[in-house]
Amino acid sequence: MKLQLALDELPLDEALALADKLRQYVDIIEIGTPFVIAEGMNAVRTFRQRFPEKEILSDEKIMDGGYFESKLAFDAGANYVTALGVTDILTVKACLRASEEAGRHLVIDMICVDDLPTRIRELEAAGVKHFAVHTGADQQAAGRQPIEDLKVMKQHAQHAHISVAGGINSKTIDQYVALKPDVIIVGSAITRAQDPLEEARLIKAAM
Repeated sequence: MKLQLALDELPLDEALALADKLRQYVDIIEIGTPFVIAEGMNAVRTFRQRFPEKEILSDEKIMDGGYFESKLAFDAGANYVTALGVTDILTVKACLRASEEAGRHLVIDMICVDDLPTRIRELEAAGVKHFAVHTGADQQAAGRQPIEDLKVMKQHAQHAHISVAGGINSKTIDQYVALKPDVIIVGSAITRAQDPLEEARLIKAAM
């Protein structure tokens, strides 16, 4: 089980400093969507250079232009790129082609997918090997949590690795660990914590 640190809102220099501080606990460093928008592939390249021993995920949430946009991330040094599960299957296949050529990985973010069982079957049939259960920030604000979607994903995914994100912290981590996802994604619970190092330590210890 890996811990993925989602970096979304910090400026590049602050994000680098925080990731360095948390280095011992983090397995995957995520260049979150706001970060990608603000800094582009420069952030991916910079983290790749500064953290050669870590896996890097570029959270592009690709909806179109699958091959080209995936290749941007892989060429910059990302191990993973994300595309949206609600996109056309042709876009997914284009992302898969880029990932296979690069020897890297595509993660399908299942945010806003209404029929998870059906879409999981379709995507696995297309060759998808990584899913992310994701309850977005706006959904979290309305009180939704990813735990139920994770249960559905674990029940229906036959082969794919599963990540989970959405407001997870040291107080809720145990219920997610019990379902045995492959990756647990934590963002603001660590980045906005009074003591980010202690929060990361508690989460990693629970894992």
